[in-house]
Amino acid sequence: MQQIDIALDKLVVSALNARKDLDAGQEDSGIDELASSIRQQGLLSPPIVRPAADGRYEVLVGQRRLLACRRMGFDPVPCLVRHDLGDMDAATLSLVENVHRAEMHFLDKARALKALLDHHKSYVRVAKESALSVSTVRKYIPLLDLPLALQERLRTAGGSPGVSTLSRLATTFSGDEAVEVYTKISGFNQRIQEEILKQSEGSIANVDVLIGKAQEGAFDAKRCGGVYGCEIIRQILRGKLTLCEFEQHVQDIADDFDSSEMPQRAVKDAADACWKALAVGEKY
Repeated sequence: MQQIDIALDKLVVSALNARKDLDAGQEDSGIDELASSIRQQGLLSPPIVRPAADGRYEVLVGQRRLLACRRMGFDPVPCLVRHDLGDMDAATLSLVENVHRAEMHFLDKARALKALLDHHKSYVRVAKESALSVSTVRKYIPLLDLPLALQERLRTAGGSPGVSTLSRLATTFSGDEAVEVYTKISGFNQRIQEEILKQSEGSIANVDVLIGKAQEGAFDAKRCGGVYGCEIIRQILRGKLTLCEFEQHVQDIADDFDSSEMPQRAVKDAADACWKALAVGEKY
């Protein structure tokens, strides 16, 4: 890899770039702000490019930096040139560079992960390539099953809703029903949204009933001095929640944090410790 200065008119954004939505999550750091920073501090992190067949260079990493340079007329642009990248390697590089950044739109991330899955045919390999957990990869890819009308509604700069909620929505409802259900539950917090979807069993009629219960506070859980809600503790002490189910709940919480690695042993140890602590508590 070598660094060279490349004229602006010789740089083109690669079609393999994982980031498509440049506005998502950029309220505090838009292109204008980035251009101002480059003007004052210089280009501290050069874009990564590869030679194109027509003599130009494809920008694989640093699309926003390129646009900022164009906006301010920063020419030529210092770039890091990679000569050793095929299409899949280039797509993977772009994904890995962007996938852990909060501002990358979740649909862009889902599409990039799906492209890797189509190539490798293995969730484990995709997880290794992207430095994500298998459970996180499995959570993102179903988002592509959301109806286009809902995808367009979600593609905003106002921040992404909970990925776990949308993943469950995509695997529970489809088409116009998914749009309708999302509209109905969007006013609730993520935990209640997921509970409604989980208990709905894919029925809009059930969703309406559950929304009524939620509005009455049926899913509210007060904190009991720890990370678990009182309602969960009640279910455990009443024998309505098994150790296996509780372990899965802990895993779901870990997935919500998009942990890159969550060893199964750690999940089980956490569940066992909490279970034992609750076993000596008073009955509700």
